[in-house]
Amino acid sequence: MRVEIWSDITCPWCYIGKARFEQGLAAFAHREEVEIVHRSFELDPNAPKEAVPTLEMLARKFGRTLEEARAMQEHVAGTARAEGLEYRTEGRVNGSTFDIHRMLHFAAAHGRRDALLDLAYRANFAEERSVFDDDTLVALAVEAGLDEAAARAVLADGEAYAAEVRADEREAAELGANAVPFFVLDRRYGISGGQPAEVFTQALEQAWQGRQVLAPAAPEGEVCEPDGTCAVPQS
Repeated sequence: MRVEIWSDITCPWCYIGKARFEQGLAAFAHREEVEIVHRSFELDPNAPKEAVPTLEMLARKFGRTLEEARAMQEHVAGTARAEGLEYRTEGRVNGSTFDIHRMLHFAAAHGRRDALLDLAYRANFAEERSVFDDDTLVALAVEAGLDEAAARAVLADGEAYAAEVRADEREAAELGANAVPFFVLDRRYGISGGQPAEVFTQALEQAWQGRQVLAPAAPEGEVCEPDGTCAVPQS
């Protein structure tokens, strides 16, 4: 069985959803027979190459003060930490993720995509490293087991793996995915948002049996929208 996951590296619910999905998969009896394929999705295709502070971006987008934006991030951080994930609310930046997605496709060609994705999520949400800096991105690629010179060559050629990124995004649109994370099981069943682990386990079991997947416990899980807006749990 194949599970495809559309996500973006700046989406906190993709970071949380990946962890929850892996917990759900771990409880699935046929987990060794599940192929995971990560797909590209840019939340903001028009984001500038030069990254800007995340809190400033959120304050501007929502018309809030920096303190209000910080409080929004703390809500999400609390959810992430409850899943055992580190999450910084200060010092993070936000920008175009197109080059990151190109690098992830390069990693996929060498069987290292999941390793690079985990490192990129960690760098973006848990560490004081910007995934929007070319040197940092190359360093992450090397940590994931990729060749440094080859990784730099990919970044230097703006069209390298660009077609693959755009193809993923076209497929997302064709499937009706307008927010991430978005999970597709065997191209038959779709799950939107960072659902609880048990919802993923149930969906895997029912997809395996070939029956219609039950509605999630909540109509929709928390997602990030194409304009970069991410749902924030209310206190």
